[in-house]
Amino acid sequence: MPRFASGKALRGVPAALGRWSNWLIGGLLFVVLVLIVEQAVGWRQLLAPWRELSAGLLLWLFVLTAASYGLRAVRVRDYFGLRDRFTPVLRLTLLHNAANNLLPMRLGELVFPWLMRRYFGYGLVVAAASLLWLRVLDLHFLVLLGFLILELSHSSWIWWVGGGLWLGGLGVLIPISKLGESAVLVGSGRLRGPIRQFLQSTPRNPWSILRLYVWTALIWGLKFIAFTSLLRFFLPIETWRLLVGVMGAELSSVLPVHGIAGTGSYELAAVAALVPLGIEPRLALAAAVHLHLFLLGSTLVLGALGLLLPAPQSPLTGNDGHSAD
Repeated sequence: MPRFASGKALRGVPAALGRWSNWLIGGLLFVVLVLIVEQAVGWRQLLAPWRELSAGLLLWLFVLTAASYGLRAVRVRDYFGLRDRFTPVLRLTLLHNAANNLLPMRLGELVFPWLMRRYFGYGLVVAAASLLWLRVLDLHFLVLLGFLILELSHSSWIWWVGGGLWLGGLGVLIPISKLGESAVLVGSGRLRGPIRQFLQSTPRNPWSILRLYVWTALIWGLKFIAFTSLLRFFLPIETWRLLVGVMGAELSSVLPVHGIAGTGSYELAAVAALVPLGIEPRLALAAAVHLHLFLLGSTLVLGALGLLLPAPQSPLTGNDGHSAD
């Protein structure tokens, strides 16, 4: 049976989302970005190239992006064992993605455990621990992609060996999952419970790890293909440099501050990644804004589609953990 969270914990999610300080910082970043772009490039000049972008190409890149988020729903369904509940899982994924991309200070991550509790009856700690493991898989693949970027920029057998060893390191997930049953963590200490839940949420066998990692690779592969293709239109440089720019933008989530809809932090991370590669700051900023506009447009469309999908009227039967075992 699902481990239901208390009403107090559930009410805490909207309260955190409405914290005024988060919105103030996010709003300031938004205003600063608007002023910097106007001063450095000019919004009219910056938006002009969009008129030359083929509608067919734009639609194709949107389809690739939408497919990547559809695969995120497949991964969540697989991880939690929600085999016959794809529609509510897809709705949850699209709404979580929209919240993640639109709310300031990464508050959108709170939407995932909240919706898992609301739709499927999972406790907030269970869902949050599982989401953290999915983020670990995301980060692992991004590091693997980093080896590909190194190979494209300076070809060497070292990158192939490093990538292979890094990929093989996924095997440590199996013994890690068994630590959750350790007697040291069975006690009722304040930290022991969440740590134990995190360890118990680890995928538990090679087949489930491989399956989840394939979904992860497809998710990021489609997204990077779409984003680098769009970025190339506005910034015609080598593929590996484009990949670095997209990587920097996507890793903006690790920054200590995050603007409303990612404004400011997203562009800062992309520019910080591109400028050391010899890209003029003004061009890097313009390219980052173009990429961000595409991301936000896709987010709004997919978020609206998510709202149109039916939601469970009451929590469906869930589990204490997940079935990736």
